[in-house]
Amino acid sequence: MSVTLSIIIVNWNTREHLRACLRSLFAYPPHEPFEVWVVDNASSDGSVAMVQTEFPQVRLIVNETNLGYGRANNQALRRASGEFALILNSDIEATPNALQALIDFMRQHPEAQAAGGQLILPNGKIQPSCSERLTLWAVFCEQSLLAKAFPRSRLFGGYTLTWWSYDSVREVEQVVGACLLLRRQPDGSFPLFDERYFMYAEDTELCHRIRQADGRIYYVPYARFKHHLGASSEQENVRTEMVKAYNRSRLLFFREVYGAWSVPVYRLLIGMGALLRLTLWLGAWLIGKPSRGRAARHVAMFWEVFLDAWRRPANPTP
Repeated sequence: MSVTLSIIIVNWNTREHLRACLRSLFAYPPHEPFEVWVVDNASSDGSVAMVQTEFPQVRLIVNETNLGYGRANNQALRRASGEFALILNSDIEATPNALQALIDFMRQHPEAQAAGGQLILPNGKIQPSCSERLTLWAVFCEQSLLAKAFPRSRLFGGYTLTWWSYDSVREVEQVVGACLLLRRQPDGSFPLFDERYFMYAEDTELCHRIRQADGRIYYVPYARFKHHLGASSEQENVRTEMVKAYNRSRLLFFREVYGAWSVPVYRLLIGMGALLRLTLWLGAWLIGKPSRGRAARHVAMFWEVFLDAWRRPANPTP
């Protein structure tokens, strides 16, 4: 029996989230044949043993080192047998009919090369999960906190469409890689991530390539998934490195898409953003709220992020 959907999950030390994710996939499967791949990036929390014991039907790839998000996904994309491939974060849970809804949408829209579902945060709010084209203006709005201060403004909140209700089907420039459905290409392969991106912006770059090839990308709100945002990146001991990796990946994107002139401008913007946040957290430290210990950690983190903006080449790999 041919497989319709290949679901691919990259995991790094998120055992409990991964367990919940897998349980949801098998509790609310699509109505058509599917397979699940888990690619483990050298977890040390027992994730591999959990999958082997509790979900023996899952196809498991175990890496001895952390290969990064894009490269690990590519391992499974090259081996997946489905008509469609769903890239899914380990901290996401499917809801009833979500998987089938994405399949049905792609069947009804043969022009669509990629699609993403609606992501619901633990507080019940809808996560902004699609965006317009990534530009230096979008980075300025993010780093200056204007996008956060004025989310309903098309001028400042336009990149992540926070002015919009996220309640209707929409053609977009990008959907987030946390829930990204891909159509198999005419040559029989799936589009692959650029492996120069260790973590972050690999979804931005992939969607950019799809759009450059005249592919269409859609947001599908009635395919709903729960998202426990940032399970890997919120681990305290790696958060600073994750922020730096985020900036480096975007730096590479701007260099490759816009050219060398954009690199110093981008460095200036992320340096400005780091100093702004450092200043705000320093103020929080002075008044002792929320706590001086937490404020001090954020001051140290954003100082490191500021220094990293200038001393690193446009290479996202930590």
